[in-house]
Amino acid sequence: MPVKFLTETQKQNYGRLTEELSPVELAQHFHMDDKDRALINKRRGNHNRLGFGLQLGTVRYLGTFLPNPIDVPDGVIDFVARQVSITKTDDLTRYIKRKQTRHAHRLEIQQEYSYHDFNDKPWRFSLSRMLYARAWTGTERPSLLFDVTTHWLIGNKVLLPGATTLERLVSQIRDRTANRLWRYLSTLPSATQKIALCELLTVQDDSRVSALERFRQGPVHISGPSFNNALTRYQDIHKLGIHALDISHIPPVRLKYLARHAGQISAYKIARMPEDRRIATLLAFTHTYEIIALDDALDVLDLLIAGIASEAKKLGKKNRLRTLKDLDQAAIALAQACTLLLDEKYGIDDLRDAIFAKISKQQMENSIETINDLARPPEEHFHDEMVAQYGRVRRFLPQMLHGVAFKAAPAGTSVLKGLSFLITLEGTKKQKLNDAPTDIVTKAWRRLVFDKDGKVDRRGYTLCVLERLQDGLRRRDVYVEASDRWGDTRSKLLHGEEWETKRLQVCRSLGHSSQSDESLQGLAKQLDATYLQAADHFEKNDSVRVEYQNDKPTLTITNLDKLDEPPSLITLREKVTALLPRIDLAELLLEVHAHTGFADEFTHISEANARATDLPVSMCAALLAEACNIGLEPLTLQNLPALTRHRLNWVKQNYIRMETLTSANARLVDYQATIPLAQIWGGGEVASADGMRFVTPVKTLNAGPNRKYFGSKRGITWYHFVSDPYSGFHAVVVPGTLRDSIFVLEGLLEQQTSLSPREIMTDTAGASDMIFGLFWLLGYQFSPRLADAGESRFWRIDKNADYGVLNELAENCLKPIKITQHWDDMLRIAGSLKLGTVQASELVRSLLKSDRPSSLAQAIIELGRINKTIYLLNFVDDEEYRRRILTQLNRGEARHAVARA
Repeated sequence: MPVKFLTETQKQNYGRLTEELSPVELAQHFHMDDKDRALINKRRGNHNRLGFGLQLGTVRYLGTFLPNPIDVPDGVIDFVARQVSITKTDDLTRYIKRKQTRHAHRLEIQQEYSYHDFNDKPWRFSLSRMLYARAWTGTERPSLLFDVTTHWLIGNKVLLPGATTLERLVSQIRDRTANRLWRYLSTLPSATQKIALCELLTVQDDSRVSALERFRQGPVHISGPSFNNALTRYQDIHKLGIHALDISHIPPVRLKYLARHAGQISAYKIARMPEDRRIATLLAFTHTYEIIALDDALDVLDLLIAGIASEAKKLGKKNRLRTLKDLDQAAIALAQACTLLLDEKYGIDDLRDAIFAKISKQQMENSIETINDLARPPEEHFHDEMVAQYGRVRRFLPQMLHGVAFKAAPAGTSVLKGLSFLITLEGTKKQKLNDAPTDIVTKAWRRLVFDKDGKVDRRGYTLCVLERLQDGLRRRDVYVEASDRWGDTRSKLLHGEEWETKRLQVCRSLGHSSQSDESLQGLAKQLDATYLQAADHFEKNDSVRVEYQNDKPTLTITNLDKLDEPPSLITLREKVTALLPRIDLAELLLEVHAHTGFADEFTHISEANARATDLPVSMCAALLAEACNIGLEPLTLQNLPALTRHRLNWVKQNYIRMETLTSANARLVDYQATIPLAQIWGGGEVASADGMRFVTPVKTLNAGPNRKYFGSKRGITWYHFVSDPYSGFHAVVVPGTLRDSIFVLEGLLEQQTSLSPREIMTDTAGASDMIFGLFWLLGYQFSPRLADAGESRFWRIDKNADYGVLNELAENCLKPIKITQHWDDMLRIAGSLKLGTVQASELVRSLLKSDRPSSLAQAIIELGRINKTIYLLNFVDDEEYRRRILTQLNRGEARHAVARA
């Protein structure tokens, strides 16, 4: 691998003070205590005392001595001078005239404060060992490892060597870890497996692409054949047997990094690798893509079953409309009969003759038959039309039953029994089933599963099992052990000994007690105090009033008045606008890079650390082409090496990917947080989340339907998080228009910037009782803008508490026993989310994705109702709070307006 990865700017700034230090930095590194001042005062002459003090502070801050000790910012000189009672620093230049004095001072400081030379045997060895462990367990870019190295040296009082020495050491360590990884992985497969892995790179006679390329391509259609192909893809990878190899000693992140590399480069480049690296790369690819292929197949299955239900709903509505005339006629006839039945002038003996005189017996029988055929029970959801699609199901059912190994938690055992029974039916033509397990059949399905004789109909039973399978998969009551996205979410939570050792740490970090009583008492007191405060202020609160609808009280909250812009703001905006130059977007990107260095976060996909001359220019051009959707052609200049078509394609293929975009965005966010103007807007503790809808021009499983936003096409939602200083610190691509509440926690838990948002604002779609509960458990404040806040339910714990005017609103009583019973499990969920053992959207999806929440989910919902009621009371009571929420949401919408411009 190339040794050089530092830019010229990084080399020039290494071991130097290039800008003024903050008061905190000055106090931490350049403060002189009594011992320091005593040592300084031994020098003769103010210039020697000040020079000695500067060298002492510099080595503490930089970890090395400067070639020119007085080449430091003026603020540093003044700070040190004041501490040693020196008022004039004009003669400081005398300090650099005698090299022997400066050198003697360095030796004295080094000896007095126990600083070590880099080449001292134990220190270089210890550093190498630390670096090796870090490089082996992670995939951090070399520049970050370089920074880690310098911090370690400074912390251990080891004088920094030259930049190229450290640069070479980091590269050597990364080389060693990479070679170790390749060697170890290449020894795991058998000779037969190695041959099979290498054959992935060849194009067979009956195919136009290699198996490697075929395995890379995931499904894009939602159909029975597409599911069968996706499952075949998984099975073909599974046959290689790589999943059975013991790779537990390999850090998962290293394996995924190697697999991602294999997934993006050509088969030709892999074939040219040395044998160890080639086998290791292909092994990592197959091991990782086996899981991806299974996830893709299960995604198709879920969407396929959902599509069948959706199609059944459409057919049901059409059939309903087509038969409404017959249903109306039958209903009118029966209504006439019932009218005569209620007429008191007819006696019991005359009633039958009177009815049949007006409506014939045959007409009555026909009307009853019509209603029985066409009327639907309220709990039935177009199941007739689902059963009618049994032929469509048969296209993929055999492959699903035999190709996917489903497992179940106790709540999903009935689904597993149903699937096992369906497997026994394969190859038979039985339509009436005598011994089918029927505990899976819900009330809504009974009419279609059981015939008049009580026998089980195969078609109805199959569709019932499929519907229950989908519900079980989404709840994770049914799961596939080998899958990542559809695996058992419970297994990813902290449990057993691991939870026991981390319980106290989690409770302390989240501010909760391990005992439910203490936390619930505090929450109950807060709820009671908030009720009393809101009730006390209610009469003086002109923006809120109680109204009654059908004798039920609701709150009406007056919309906030628009704040007029003061003339000074209008003048300021005009002046600022006049100052902004009209420049090319490419020039703007390059200028931002010059300030922030964000383009340096884009690293090569391989571990070669490949760099090229003027790479930032190429990076900015490639990013601009992607952002503006204009392609590379308008940015290509063949006479400029950094902008040739070949260079831009190379950069696009090897440098632009999710992790580098995330790192570059984090660099921008972190830099903006240091700008004084942005600090006035906010400190990053508050954020908002909102989505932008896009129609997807290509077919993909990641898109979803929504006629309101996408018409007849499919699309995605780009769910974006914006902080109060206007920086976008996280984003999630959401298929279609799934509920925002599934993803809102990700912006807080998975963002990788230096910001620490504690409060987040969303629109109504991002709110649910479950989210309120999870936010409280994790120590965050959830502040959505609810469209129907006044109609929301207000909950109380104390049934006898008197909340004055709010008593009629607070009629709903909570059941704290639900929270108490599941308190430890709720803490375990919060700890797992905080420590990242489970993804927030995956957990929330499994908790929310069903009409039948588990008892644990109900406990979190109950907790969320307390937190939501506290929020609602504050929302009602405090106009400034409402305006603050609106202001932050407007910031996010303003950012989206710029993106749409």
